[in-house]
Amino acid sequence: MAKWYKKITEGIPSPKIFKKEVDSKGVDKCPVCGYQTNFEKLSDNSFVCKCGHHFRITSAEYFNILFDNNDYNFLFESIQAIDVLGFTDITSYSAKLSRTQQKTGIDEAFSVAEGKMGNYTVVVGAMDFEFIGGTMGSVMGEKIRLASDYCIQNHLPFIIVSKSGGARLMEGMYSLMQMVKTSLATLKLSENKIPFVSILTDPVMGGVTASFGMVADFVLAEPNALIGYTGPRIIKESTGKEPPKDFQTTEFLFKNGFIDLIVPRTELRSKVTQILDFLKN
Repeated sequence: MAKWYKKITEGIPSPKIFKKEVDSKGVDKCPVCGYQTNFEKLSDNSFVCKCGHHFRITSAEYFNILFDNNDYNFLFESIQAIDVLGFTDITSYSAKLSRTQQKTGIDEAFSVAEGKMGNYTVVVGAMDFEFIGGTMGSVMGEKIRLASDYCIQNHLPFIIVSKSGGARLMEGMYSLMQMVKTSLATLKLSENKIPFVSILTDPVMGGVTASFGMVADFVLAEPNALIGYTGPRIIKESTGKEPPKDFQTTEFLFKNGFIDLIVPRTELRSKVTQILDFLKN
């Protein structure tokens, strides 16, 4: 039996990168240093371990970190993904959407909210990696377009927190088209002098880095995040060269000029506010 067929019939196991790191009901163990703590203590430190490891967190937790007093309003929540292609592998795309929505308690991999951040009213879009790997499909693209237009109409800064495995291939070309759609949407922000800040977290791969993720007025990234377009093995096979050991890390990209600032999560809110002050003046 061919190996690829065996994988399809048995199911392709999810790698560790897809597993949830923070347990709101129990004890959380740092995967780097092994330190054990509880959800409340982690939350008080923006889910950053004492060793500096940044736990992977949800969009709701980023909203609570960035907005004043956990006070914000969701935008564009009525937009839902549909299975235009009738896609099926191990299961149908429709069934996968339904199962993921029930498991995560959210409707999509991207949420948008409006609220106060210091002296500014801002719009923040944030991804959830637990929702099909934070993949970018037609819903994410449309929400970014709508959020861009909303920010232009209301003269509000736009901030996107990215955490994605790339394009949602169950939507075929519709997912790939979102790279163009979102790039044009964020270009309109620049044309209308609306501040746009991109925050890259662990991990950000594929179409997000090839579109809006890297074209903001300021591109920030959390420490030690995995950031790139395709995996090191594919790059090695394509170029015939071994990538550097720290390839596709925050620190490598910062050293080579692709990222403006490395910002620990505990300082994100103050740093973004400082950037908005700078852009305003």
